[in-house]
Amino acid sequence: MTNLKDAVVFITGASVGFGAACARRFARDGARLVITGRRRARLEALARELAVPVHVALFDVRDRGAVDSAIAALPPEFREVEVLLNNAGLSRGLEPFWEASIEDWEEMIDTNCKGLLYMTRALLPGMVARNRGHVINLGSVAANYPYRGGHVYCGTKAFVRLLSLALRADLAGTKIRVTDVEPGLVGGTEFSVVRFHGDVERARKVYENVEPLVAEDIADIVAWVATRPAHVNINAVEVMPVAQAPAGPTVTRG
Repeated sequence: MTNLKDAVVFITGASVGFGAACARRFARDGARLVITGRRRARLEALARELAVPVHVALFDVRDRGAVDSAIAALPPEFREVEVLLNNAGLSRGLEPFWEASIEDWEEMIDTNCKGLLYMTRALLPGMVARNRGHVINLGSVAANYPYRGGHVYCGTKAFVRLLSLALRADLAGTKIRVTDVEPGLVGGTEFSVVRFHGDVERARKVYENVEPLVAEDIADIVAWVATRPAHVNINAVEVMPVAQAPAGPTVTRG
């Protein structure tokens, strides 16, 4: 099993949801953490909660210059990143394609695709130079089971899945690992509130009469993937709650 004690784990979108849950889970393993996002108060509160060294970086993954500046400004003890968790992402809207907002499409593409590219391009050269590291991408079952109204979001997550495999091809012969973690329906995060532009009541209805996964379930999977023996690469993990099935109606809610 790979020991992450004192290893540097870099988490994007750590303010809430999967990112915050993963930060807490990696802290239990004794990792040093770089937590990033756009909400300073939430990140600083999380940092105070964790009993491990933490560096907080405030930036938007969609801003390539800000990404590069944040990486360049890492303190020496946080520069050798062992695990990059590309968690920052979002979905917007459920309108049919011909009625959907192009601005929503651009936000999803810029965050889910380009932001992930910027982060990975900034940190992967160091991993290659050290010949060790792990890139973990937060994808979605939407990559494999597209649903009505999900068109562009599903496309961005299919991009994450295929990019993860393409990175594995480029990294063949190195000791660097790449994994795509693909959750289904998860409750207790801001995902649906963001999708519906702050409509809390509409977001709440997504989870009526369904027991979804929770962020801690995903954090456990991410930690398991990261702590496999160094010669083991988990290409992808697809996980749904028991209440959800690929051919069932709840897939449209994920």
